[in-house]
Amino acid sequence: MRIEIHPTLILQSQTEEKGSIDLIWLAGLLKDIGYGSSLVVASKKSGTSYRGAWGKLNQVEASLGMPLIVRTKGHGSVLTDFGAFFIQFVDEMQAAHRESGNSYQDVLLKEIKKIQKSESARWKFLSSSDSIISRAVSEVKGFDLKIAGSGESLEKLLNNEAHIAGYHVSDEKSSKAIHRRLSKYEIQIYPVMKRTQGLIVKKGNPLRIRSIDDLVDRKVRFINRQIGSGTRLLLDALLMEEGIEPSDINGYLHEEFTHSAVANAILASKADVGIGVKNVAIESGLGFIPLRDEIFFIAMHKEMASQSDSSKLIRKIRNYSGQTPGYKAVSLNRQIEGWL
Repeated sequence: MRIEIHPTLILQSQTEEKGSIDLIWLAGLLKDIGYGSSLVVASKKSGTSYRGAWGKLNQVEASLGMPLIVRTKGHGSVLTDFGAFFIQFVDEMQAAHRESGNSYQDVLLKEIKKIQKSESARWKFLSSSDSIISRAVSEVKGFDLKIAGSGESLEKLLNNEAHIAGYHVSDEKSSKAIHRRLSKYEIQIYPVMKRTQGLIVKKGNPLRIRSIDDLVDRKVRFINRQIGSGTRLLLDALLMEEGIEPSDINGYLHEEFTHSAVANAILASKADVGIGVKNVAIESGLGFIPLRDEIFFIAMHKEMASQSDSSKLIRKIRNYSGQTPGYKAVSLNRQIEGWL
């Protein structure tokens, strides 16, 4: 699709019966006359009859109170000084527009594409933050992805406020409990990938952080994930296992909403350590201390599962996870025996 924005210059007649005249068109007519064409030839090139062109030319001259061309019998027509100025004026106006007009066209096209994408999205997909999920959704039409915590994504699915939910679990007991609850509502569950969660630290790990226990050092600035995210739940479970009080961690209440945001905060030296997935640490050139492997699931109602695009989306996720460091594709329930 191509959209072009052009300036207009209209002479509006005071009487309705005479109508308006496009002065951009008129400038083209005058330009042909200036190049030596007769009014007959110029009017034909402009797509107007000789009589029509003559009438419009007379109307404009009468309205402006000055001639645009001088007609000499037997010698054709030549431009007046004002006629020559008018052509130059229109050319300069169009040139000025071309310099700034593209920005307006870009704004318009960007908004059109944004609305088209929104209107073409038939299914709402709420999912925990993950780069592979985002990449897969961008390549399969029909899905509107919103990043949310695992808990919120599942609640939206159960309340029919979402068509698909993406969530991750780091222990078998929690996974079974979620599976039992979703099964009551005949929701289909698909394991798609395994990924590693851990502590993301600065390159070279200058503070020599080795485990969760090191987070209680007040010199260590920590950055957390938001309440309700699966990553935050994992951290809280690990702290409970180690008997560590969240208030003992410098930065426990400092939250970000994605793994990438955590990594960026560390890169910007706003924090020394955060919790996130291995792949983000690798891509950001940061250090990583593994804590726990987890399974990422896709859940949906039966009706959604019957859509071919749902199968395409799941295949994309599994394919990319099999090619990405820090991930492993999971395509069969037996690969995660004991989790469902």
